[in-house]
Amino acid sequence: MTKGTVKSILLVGVGGQGTILAAKILTQGLMEAGHDVKMSEIHGMSQRGGSVSSQVRYGEKVYSPVIERGSADLLVSFEKMEALRWLEYAKKDAKAVVNDCEIMPMPVIIGSAAYSGGILDELKARIDTTVIDAADEAGKLGNPRVMNIILLGAAAKLIGIDNLDWDGIISANVKPAFAEINKQAFKRGTELCAI
Repeated sequence: MTKGTVKSILLVGVGGQGTILAAKILTQGLMEAGHDVKMSEIHGMSQRGGSVSSQVRYGEKVYSPVIERGSADLLVSFEKMEALRWLEYAKKDAKAVVNDCEIMPMPVIIGSAAYSGGILDELKARIDTTVIDAADEAGKLGNPRVMNIILLGAAAKLIGIDNLDWDGIISANVKPAFAEINKQAFKRGTELCAI
């Protein structure tokens, strides 16, 4: 990263997926890497399965946490339709980490809309996309709730900060009973992004 450069990471998902926790852990990691960091979060109808986003900006000096359209360097999506919904915020040369996960929004549940097909193909055609089946990977680890940390590990690998003391950062942000499984999830995410 050149002097004065500010990078932007947009984390998006659906309420209950752990998007905000992942953003908070990422923010702490970026601070420990020596960056000035600003984070903002939008909960929307997160309690009801609505859209959730966290914006994380980091660099030598960051003045605003807000990511404008067309300015995100990395899009981390915990649900694939959310990736498509927020794609306009990504730069032309941005990267994306997308969870191969479908959570039906209310209009689809009540039958007034259909869930779009071909989302991953469309994303891959428009942005450099790494697709991870985080639910499957979390299941292999024995806890479906660590999908968010798997995706966080992949994001850390992509932005080149996977060499920090993530075990310590994770331990400081999750309940002790879940620290070990989250550490394993983070490690798995870095491995999946290296494949």
